[in-house]
Amino acid sequence: MKKLALIVTAAILAATGAQARQASAPPSVYAEQPTKFVQVGRLLADPASGRVLRDKTLVIRGNQIVEIRDGFVGEGNVVDLRSAFVLPGLIDSHVHLTSESSPTSRLDGVTQSDATQAMVGARYARRTLNAGFTTVADLGASNQAIFALRDAIRAGDVPGPRIIASGSAVSVHGGHGDVNGYRDDILHLLSPESICSGPEDCRRAVRLQVRAGADIIKITATGGVLSNTAAGLAQQFTQDELASIVEVAHRMGRQVTAHAHGVDGINAFLKAGGDSIEHGTYLDDESIRLFKQHDAWLVPTLMAGDYVARIASSPDNFFTPAQTAKALEAGPKMLDMAARAHRGGVRIAFGTDSGVSAHGDNAGEFALLVRAGLTPLEAIQSATVGAAAHLRISNEAGRLAPGMPADLIAVAGDPLTDVTELERVRFVMKGGQVFRAD
Repeated sequence: MKKLALIVTAAILAATGAQARQASAPPSVYAEQPTKFVQVGRLLADPASGRVLRDKTLVIRGNQIVEIRDGFVGEGNVVDLRSAFVLPGLIDSHVHLTSESSPTSRLDGVTQSDATQAMVGARYARRTLNAGFTTVADLGASNQAIFALRDAIRAGDVPGPRIIASGSAVSVHGGHGDVNGYRDDILHLLSPESICSGPEDCRRAVRLQVRAGADIIKITATGGVLSNTAAGLAQQFTQDELASIVEVAHRMGRQVTAHAHGVDGINAFLKAGGDSIEHGTYLDDESIRLFKQHDAWLVPTLMAGDYVARIASSPDNFFTPAQTAKALEAGPKMLDMAARAHRGGVRIAFGTDSGVSAHGDNAGEFALLVRAGLTPLEAIQSATVGAAAHLRISNEAGRLAPGMPADLIAVAGDPLTDVTELERVRFVMKGGQVFRAD
């Protein structure tokens, strides 16, 4: 992998704002951009096939791959990955870039401004990109902070992964996603406009999120581990409320994903026509049937389950009593849940809930997925072609082919043999620009 250091001149200047803006250049500009030649020893261009190609050159112009040639060709602007294993940039379908769990998390929530959270998010976005994740779905953050960060990355002003953002989650009053555990006047001050009660009010909440700039609607169909309230993990929206949310979101061209632990909330949301479930801790055989009937996706977030269980049982536990009880209840169950879903044929998209666990450690999810019964290839598919299909961006991410964005990563070993190789990413290119080259 020492040859990674041989990237020539302009290829390594990618982190500058001027070059980053090339990632959003229109097709008419591509011909004016210098051509890069990425020479690859082993290439998993399309994870859906599982086929590893050898001795190829990716020809990149602007932000796009224009050709994949046999052999090592090109001169001038050459990136030497002849000793590496190359695959598409990874996709994390569930992150929270503007925060990270710590003993000060509750204080941060009432002291940090939206502008501060956006700056915090910029730090974690760069860390996530350096870990090999070129696309993420951010599912639950201040509207102003996450939409500003998303747009700054899109404009090339800040380095980071492509962000699909929900902004604030649509939640019930007093439930997971609302503000809990503070004095009454603080609760009313901080509670977002996306909190609702009743079908009509929930339609309003969805429409406001779309107006604010949400790419996807995230709801909290059940209680959650880290909300500071002893409200359990069961269903919190009514069936009528769930149906109204899904209906209006779909009418406005947005898919809907649901945070859901309790089986009642999982099944109610799937019956309402929801598109995907985050977590899915207590799913049952009926859930598996409904997933398959509705072509819905499961995002297991096994790292979050592992993390909260470890913190809650640690002498250094910083969770509140309500959080601790739910973490010890739900966390240890998630690995078995993913195994049952996989055996049942449920479609799985990679997601970590990073921000609960540490940003930049996202690839730790791969080993947990393999422990749940996925093969290394299936785990990689969940973070490439699977996550792209789930997020409806298959023409933008998940594979390497002519006409696709040049989002790719490299590791030294073979992740199809040892999936933990993906925890040691050595090279990251996003939109034709090099952001990491060890």
